[in-house]
Amino acid sequence: MDVILLAKVENLGALGDKVSVRSGYARNYLIPQGKAKFATAENIAEFEARRAELEAEAQTLLAQAEARKAQLDGVVVSIAAKEAAEGKLFGSVGNIDVLAALTSMGHNVEKREIRMPDGAFRTTGEFQIELHLHTDVNASITVKIIPEE
Repeated sequence: MDVILLAKVENLGALGDKVSVRSGYARNYLIPQGKAKFATAENIAEFEARRAELEAEAQTLLAQAEARKAQLDGVVVSIAAKEAAEGKLFGSVGNIDVLAALTSMGHNVEKREIRMPDGAFRTTGEFQIELHLHTDVNASITVKIIPEE
């Protein structure tokens, strides 16, 4: 199924690209989220008429993401957790714990923006994680897991 993208979609294409995707992906995700429209002649003409508006909106979102990156890059978050023997934790520290720590520090972050590719942390120490703020913008923060006293 051919669709025309109304926004940049990671691993798929940029604004205005005509791409071929599976029909379920288009009907269940791209079109309801407002990220694409069916690539009919009528919709392509409508897109071309709105292209400048959509590009300006995309630039605004990118600028907002860059501003958030400037705030968040290099932030150090300390999380206290109960420690067992040899630096291992009782339980783990996941993205919800990181979100709570960032929120308590006054940063506005969503759970879906926190990327932990190796899963939850199960030991004490310092870890680098990425915050995926936009398809083109990632911020790097440090998470320190310290033993709870």
